[in-house]
Amino acid sequence: MDFLKVTELNLDSFSAIVRNGVKTKKNPAYLGTPLKGKHIGIFFEKPSTRTRISFEVAIHHLGGEVIHLNANELQISRGESIEDTAKVLSRYLDGLVIRTNSHKFLEDFARFADVPVINALSDLYHPCQSLADFMTIYEASGRLNNLKICYSGDGDNNVAHSLILASGITKNEIIVASPSGYAPSEEIIREARNLGGKVTLENKLDGSCLDVDATYTDVWISMGKEKESSIRKKKLKPFQLNSEYLEKCVKKPIIMHCLPANKGQEITEDLFNSPYSRVIDQAENRLHTQKALLHYLYSQYKR
Repeated sequence: MDFLKVTELNLDSFSAIVRNGVKTKKNPAYLGTPLKGKHIGIFFEKPSTRTRISFEVAIHHLGGEVIHLNANELQISRGESIEDTAKVLSRYLDGLVIRTNSHKFLEDFARFADVPVINALSDLYHPCQSLADFMTIYEASGRLNNLKICYSGDGDNNVAHSLILASGITKNEIIVASPSGYAPSEEIIREARNLGGKVTLENKLDGSCLDVDATYTDVWISMGKEKESSIRKKKLKPFQLNSEYLEKCVKKPIIMHCLPANKGQEITEDLFNSPYSRVIDQAENRLHTQKALLHYLYSQYKR
């Protein structure tokens, strides 16, 4: 069983992973050692801090061993096919955690692999992040439904896509506040709505964005968008999370960010460090939800 996008979970499995994340946070031994005797490959094409380290620690906590795979040290860098690479690695390993520039590469790899493949970030989705996001909201609110979430900034990125889809799975409301040209794709919105979520688009950080349980932002200039830096800063500036926004809120939402953050751009330093910020908790929760995800996947995978 693979985990390439968050919609591969239904409401029951999504909720179980979040709740098990909370339980293993309180008791690190709660999930046992389902990976004992298993070797999980970590294959990252892009830099990572939280995703890499949280997965490595999660695998060790669950009794498994981590095998580092550097793309430049594998024959795939010299033209060996994805099919051959995936089939051979499946004979050596019990699973693969892949962070890649291309979601198609991930899909192709999973198609040929005989072991679970987990998306640790692609250009389209960041599903593991959305699990930690909802665990953080659950810890703050005590619920996974009847939630109202605001995402402010560039809505057409992998983090926003997965947050929107996770809101669809849990049948919550999400408001995406972004300037023209930075809204999520119609396909993502349609999929979330078909799942039962409510998706609203706003062109300013105002109105319905002021009465929410959580407000979320991400960097304005993602990897690969550096050439658009000046225009992005100008267009996205009105969507900055700051104390002025918080003062206008009907109730004080928790403040979220997937990190790394450019303080002074998408979020001010004072709000990042305020009592309303759950950013560091959110980062920690990557470890706990990934332990719960691995437990879920390997409770179903038999080799």
